[in-house]
Amino acid sequence: MTMRGTGAAAGVLVLAFALAGCTTAARPGTVAPTVTSAPPSAAANAHGWNKQRFKGATGKHTGVTRTAKPTVLNGLVGAVFTRNADGDHFCTASVVDSAGLNLIVTAAHCVWDPKIGRRSDLVFVPGYRNGDTPSGVWPLLAVSVDDGWKDHADPDMDVAFAVVQAQNGQQVQQVLGANKLGVNRGYQLPVRVTGYPGSSDVPITCSNTTAEQSATQLRIDCPDYTGGTSGSPWVTDFDPSTRTGTVVGVIGGYQEGGNSPDTSYSSYFGDRVQALYDRATG
Repeated sequence: MTMRGTGAAAGVLVLAFALAGCTTAARPGTVAPTVTSAPPSAAANAHGWNKQRFKGATGKHTGVTRTAKPTVLNGLVGAVFTRNADGDHFCTASVVDSAGLNLIVTAAHCVWDPKIGRRSDLVFVPGYRNGDTPSGVWPLLAVSVDDGWKDHADPDMDVAFAVVQAQNGQQVQQVLGANKLGVNRGYQLPVRVTGYPGSSDVPITCSNTTAEQSATQLRIDCPDYTGGTSGSPWVTDFDPSTRTGTVVGVIGGYQEGGNSPDTSYSSYFGDRVQALYDRATG
């Protein structure tokens, strides 16, 4: 089992998740999912996919991955670093609309280890490119994750919201704008996924239509989404007038984002994600 986060944080988190070894049978909106332990092969079969079916799906419907241009929409996406932007980035996050104008969304495994707790030394660097930080460096002040993730790394709630610290008297949404949060939008949606591979100093982007991996997981086929892209937003309903869209997923969830760089997953954004958002903004 692998994960899409990289660097020091990933080294700790992958062990915790591997020990958890959990899949759930809960549908979107349930409060207390049933948790069962299963080996990786059984978990894959339970989700309705095997190696042959993966090959058939990816061969027909794979998107095209390109370097992301420095647009307003892509500028809402940033790399997550430890302490400052001088080191390695290991995950991705993006600005999401909130009353406080200060919220980002990412994968829970990027910011919270169920065995250790919250990582307290992280910063969000939107628009990061080749060492430049054009939109500033925003420390994470508070992190909200679901109790299912805290207790047993529930892959159906591999989502986190974080409040970032104001810079120069302004909140991050005042500076950059924000995507809306989309919940209960179904399983087949045209989305754009933008994120930062750990081995690159520029973001990549890919458009494709999502599919139902399970009742509680989404899936998309886009090549080259390697370690570091955990937390990359899945954005639909692009609005040309505002140059923003709606986030309906983030890379994470099943296999903490996926064992293959060509197929990525997201926890389904349903009632539990809405409740988590409400708690983060309440």
